[in-house]
Amino acid sequence: MAFDPDASKEAGRRPVLEVRDLVVRRGGREVLSIPSFGVGAQETVAVVGPNGAGKSTLLLALALLVGPQEGSVLLKGQKVTPRLALHLRRRIGLVLAAPMLLDTTVRRNVASGLRFRGIRGRQADVRVDEWLDRLGVLALRNRSARELSSGEAQRVSLARAFVLEPEVLLLDEPFASVDAAARSQLIDDTGRLLRESPRATVLVTHDLDEAGRLGTRMAVIIDGKLRQDDVPEMVFSEPCDEDVAAFVGVQTRIPGRITSIDDGLAVVEVGEGRIEAISTFGIGQQVMCCLRPEDVTLRLSGQVSQPTPTTSARNRLSGVITRIVGKGPFVRVSVDCGAKVVADVTKASASEMGLREGDLVEATFKATAVHLIGLKP
Repeated sequence: MAFDPDASKEAGRRPVLEVRDLVVRRGGREVLSIPSFGVGAQETVAVVGPNGAGKSTLLLALALLVGPQEGSVLLKGQKVTPRLALHLRRRIGLVLAAPMLLDTTVRRNVASGLRFRGIRGRQADVRVDEWLDRLGVLALRNRSARELSSGEAQRVSLARAFVLEPEVLLLDEPFASVDAAARSQLIDDTGRLLRESPRATVLVTHDLDEAGRLGTRMAVIIDGKLRQDDVPEMVFSEPCDEDVAAFVGVQTRIPGRITSIDDGLAVVEVGEGRIEAISTFGIGQQVMCCLRPEDVTLRLSGQVSQPTPTTSARNRLSGVITRIVGKGPFVRVSVDCGAKVVADVTKASASEMGLREGDLVEATFKATAVHLIGLKP
């Protein structure tokens, strides 16, 4: 039978581990309500959201460490009962933010889970050394866990999970305790391991950079609800509501009303101005115009040439710079155009233009850069 790559991909997306109609309450208050969520055999789902949103609660429910008041956990479509709980836990690898290593050597730490599963001797030694090597800490195998740096300790913690060859890998803020100098490399190495030996993986993080680098899917939880679940590119470019837009870094959010549509191109009235955007909404629909800061270009008003019908930047809003804040190689510039418009400008460009708070500028952006979110009347 010929190999069908599409069938293989579909099998990789079928849930290995999932929850249905999950409700978790604490102190009589509902902290998590998820109708449906699952992870496929070859997926890495990055669960993101603000602090206290319920991300870790979902992960602990998947690990059967938090008992839901309603709903069920399923492994390959079979409901996990108390009788099957131990069987499921043996198929899960769990890594927490704090490494929580045993007070013994690196090698014995990584071998500890294998011993619980009855794997010892030469077989265990080979597997332990393989994963220590793949995570770059084989040279530390005889060192005491107490002598490790934060990055080294988390590499050992990851090796302890991977060595079990788990069917499901659950990672709860695994890079949070790692110092900045070692963090980026550890994220890259973890991503490489997940690509080399893909498995059902759930990564909980509040860091959108981590989520984008590691996740094949991104699930956004806000106020205990699953708001959006899609590939990272879609979550970043087309957030489903204003809360998600704000969380993923959409700095410009301007309310308005669609007044006309021509071949899918809508005109949105925003205060005294107008914005053109690609739209599937109808005339009269109240919308939120969303723009990422990297999609906005600024020019000083004295340098602005007259717009022409052929320019690709169909939208031009005039305003006053109200704030300039450094952001790595960029400066983030807030402009009052009747509503706040935010742009990221390279430090070199900002210096060349001599941008200052109080300057009159024009913000330009393409119609295709605007994402419209429908608002309720």
